[in-house]
Amino acid sequence: MLRRRDDGYEIDTSAGRLDVPRVHRWLSTDAYWALGRPVDVVSTSVDRSLCFGVYSAEGDQVGFARVVTDHATFAWLCDVYIAPEARGRGLGTWLVTVVRERLSADGVRRILLSTTDAHGVYAAAGFLPLVNPDRWMEIDLRD
Repeated sequence: MLRRRDDGYEIDTSAGRLDVPRVHRWLSTDAYWALGRPVDVVSTSVDRSLCFGVYSAEGDQVGFARVVTDHATFAWLCDVYIAPEARGRGLGTWLVTVVRERLSADGVRRILLSTTDAHGVYAAAGFLPLVNPDRWMEIDLRD
């Protein structure tokens, strides 16, 4: 799947186009939820997920999002990242909207995510707080 904006930015799901070392650097050094994440974990997560790259008109990767999904009923949107130099152009909202549209086209009826600081970005793409958060449970094995 390839989407292009009038200003030349693209979103592409082609795995071969992803710059995994760049994604690892972003996540492991700048993303509060993934600080210190090892490169092998990033690589495995990319290989086993539906990934979306955001690219400048010159072809440089400037963003990333990853979805864990069965492509039928459920999806977890995670690792959404826009490089600092590309922020402020609406790329984050566009990326999340494209992800939502792609999953919806697959028939996915529930998409979840977690954030501490980007509620406005996700709200602009249609996300709302959980209606019944008391129904959700987790096992968190992170240190």
